[in-house]
Amino acid sequence: MENSDIRIYQLEDGKTEINVQLDNETVWLNLNQIVELFERDKSVISRHISNVFKEKELHKDSVVAKNATTASDGKIYQVDYYNLDVIISVGYRIKSPRGTQFRIWANQIIKEYLIKGYSINEKRLLQQKEQLKELQESVKVISSVLNYKILTNDESIGLLKIISDYAYALDILDQYDYQRLEIKDTTEKESFQLTYEEAKKQILIAKKAHGNSGLFGNEKDDSFKSSISTIYQTFGGQDLYPSIEEKAANLLYFITKNHSFSDGNKRIAAFLFLYFLERNGILFDNHGNKRIADNTLVALTLMIAVSKPDEKDTMTKVVVNLINRKN
Repeated sequence: MENSDIRIYQLEDGKTEINVQLDNETVWLNLNQIVELFERDKSVISRHISNVFKEKELHKDSVVAKNATTASDGKIYQVDYYNLDVIISVGYRIKSPRGTQFRIWANQIIKEYLIKGYSINEKRLLQQKEQLKELQESVKVISSVLNYKILTNDESIGLLKIISDYAYALDILDQYDYQRLEIKDTTEKESFQLTYEEAKKQILIAKKAHGNSGLFGNEKDDSFKSSISTIYQTFGGQDLYPSIEEKAANLLYFITKNHSFSDGNKRIAAFLFLYFLERNGILFDNHGNKRIADNTLVALTLMIAVSKPDEKDTMTKVVVNLINRKN
């Protein structure tokens, strides 16, 4: 971190300045700086940091870095620096005005990165619209070649297959931009129907493996039971969500948005979504690969969580298109 930039973080009361090291697009503070930031004893801060790692909220190797620091006695010591993930985790555990102020500041920095990145990508997409169309057409040709097995080199086929998969994602984004997303290539035959009792049983299993508090899976009201029953609603004798993919997408949406549990809403939503797909035999494709990658599921669940109610139809259509037979 010797070459990282230094920013000065000054509190509104004007009393404290903290040298904030920016490196690898994150913030780094040592223990003394975190103590100064949150105005708590070093033993308290140390205990909270220790608990962050003990509870496996974060992995120490990826969020702690050592940096050579010259002490007042002139000696050089290796000092642990903690990145923004650790600092915010400690901040959420410590209730203090300075902690709150730092989170606001840090979130603003993150927001700036996101907005700038989005603006750059938006311009690039506009400039490369024609190139994107050419790429999609080229991929169709490549896919045909793969289907006829003209290529025999495994590495080449694997590379081209990746390009083909990305083309499908690009096509979904294109449809999303122009509000042309539609539900198709879905699976109508349903072999498993999720009940409220079965869902509760599975949540207890998930709690043992992934629950980090006694409140995990604790129902606040009847909204979870309603989420289960809603995906099986009918209208005029016909299922409102006729396919497995539509039921799964809406199950993910309802559990995420209803906030039915005291803790673990998004984890429970994602877990039951995968469980529902697996029991109905469509979690994996014909080659044994997951229809939806882990990182994609995380992104979709978070996207649903922050979406507006009037965006429900679009959100569920995106999910359906990422788990249908075509993907």
